[in-house]
Amino acid sequence: MLEPLARPLHLVLVSPQIPPNTGNVARLCAVTGCRLILVEPLGFSIDDRQLKRAGLDYWDKVFLRLYPTYAAYVADHPDARRWLFSARAATSLYEARFEEGDHLVFGSEVSGLAPEVMEGGTGTPVTIPMLEDRRSLNLSTSVGVGTYEALRQVRFT
Repeated sequence: MLEPLARPLHLVLVSPQIPPNTGNVARLCAVTGCRLILVEPLGFSIDDRQLKRAGLDYWDKVFLRLYPTYAAYVADHPDARRWLFSARAATSLYEARFEEGDHLVFGSEVSGLAPEVMEGGTGTPVTIPMLEDRRSLNLSTSVGVGTYEALRQVRFT
């Protein structure tokens, strides 16, 4: 059985576009105790039926914060340790050393994280290893892989 972390991980989705992906991440947050942060603009309404369906009946167990911009999110969490997930980062998430309270930041399904986020000094870029000549993983899959690697490190190392 998983016990909640004293300082939970924060899963940050910047401009997600596909409701079921965000719903799946919400469900992941509900079962792991992670906090969900959504950064606008979103490609859907927070009341979207597909979003709610993907999260099933877990929405009441999800701690959700919504920010109008990435800058507003960073300003509200100035001292957060951020890991910026990108298919184009040079450092593997397996080289990262995650800690309780870390923020795992993921970009939109269409364009990933904007260059100003990746190069803006607000976090450390990491990637999930993939075979060459592959574009990317599905957003909710990437969040799941990153989250469970971070939880594994925090709990067992």
